[in-house]
Amino acid sequence: MQIGYCTNVHAGPDLETTRANLLQYASNVKQQFSPETPMGVGLWLAAPAAASLRDPVQLATFRDWLAQHELVPFTLNGFPYGDFHTEIVKHRVYKPTWFDSNRLTYTTNLINALHGLLPEGMEGSISTLPIAWDRKSMTPQQWIKASQQLLQLCRYLHQLEQETGRLIYVCLEPEPGCVLDVAKDMIDLFHERLLPFEDENIVTRYLRICHDICHSAVMFEPQADVLQRYRTLGIRVGKVQISSAVRVDFNSITPEQRSQALEQLASFNEPRYLHQTSIREPSGETRFYEDLSLALDAVKQARDLNSIWSVHFHVPVYLESLGLLGTSRSDILRCFEVCKSMPDLQHYEVETYAWNVLPKEHQVDNLADGIAREMNWVREQLTS
Repeated sequence: MQIGYCTNVHAGPDLETTRANLLQYASNVKQQFSPETPMGVGLWLAAPAAASLRDPVQLATFRDWLAQHELVPFTLNGFPYGDFHTEIVKHRVYKPTWFDSNRLTYTTNLINALHGLLPEGMEGSISTLPIAWDRKSMTPQQWIKASQQLLQLCRYLHQLEQETGRLIYVCLEPEPGCVLDVAKDMIDLFHERLLPFEDENIVTRYLRICHDICHSAVMFEPQADVLQRYRTLGIRVGKVQISSAVRVDFNSITPEQRSQALEQLASFNEPRYLHQTSIREPSGETRFYEDLSLALDAVKQARDLNSIWSVHFHVPVYLESLGLLGTSRSDILRCFEVCKSMPDLQHYEVETYAWNVLPKEHQVDNLADGIAREMNWVREQLTS
């Protein structure tokens, strides 16, 4: 089992900045999490950094540097293509799409880089976006192109393993509001657009699921049900991204507290990232807003709220509450219970990328300390 943290928490689209961030933060995390043995990291390499590693000299230099610092890049986050820390990211993170050839080129560069960086005999995973934002906007031609490129990727990975013995798999990551935002969408993709056109063993070996616990929690998906459905239908989970959503049950607090809770929730309405929000009414009806700001604007009277809100904002995974607000930490624990019975699943990546945009009262003085606390908490839960 490999446990690491995703380095998309650090700004920097080029290789030089990536190294500097690893030296400043990952090395400090390692001292608190794994001082005597190598530590896993989930590298985020933006497109310029991934392209630079096509140079064999740069690749070998970076591999040796990682080995020297005892950092093992067992997984890559291939979702954000460009700078993930610009002033406003929002919908830009979903470009290029999987029907754009630039996405295939970028992912292929990541595959080659990961093969060159991994220690001998170790398998690797790469998470990627769930095709594009907004299912309703997809045209038939875009569906065909995206499916063709994903199958092309599977064949490339199959050839890599045949020629080198290296197993690398790419993991589609469902996300609220995207083309694939719940497990049913992912299952339909495999059974309607991929498996009929290629050998099942090739598709399911090299194309897997990246199960982001926060994303599933935002959509109110029962963690155990989702993982069991994938397993029953022969679709593998290659990687779990461990993250926690903001959740508030307005029905469980007093009318006086509801206004305070709404104010606290509004403090998470920051401009950089998209914070998709699902609201479940007591009747079971669920409404989806593509950003928290839109959900807040729709509130007429805070005292009358009796719904449950689940917000896509990656908060520290060890927190059970944030003032009057709760988190989906219980979903993490339920997910882990099932994961322990999945021997093929070896890759766990903590992905709290929003430390720097948390409300000030929830930020930490030292980022490495916060990440190390998350990593230690995750290891304790997974091994208990």
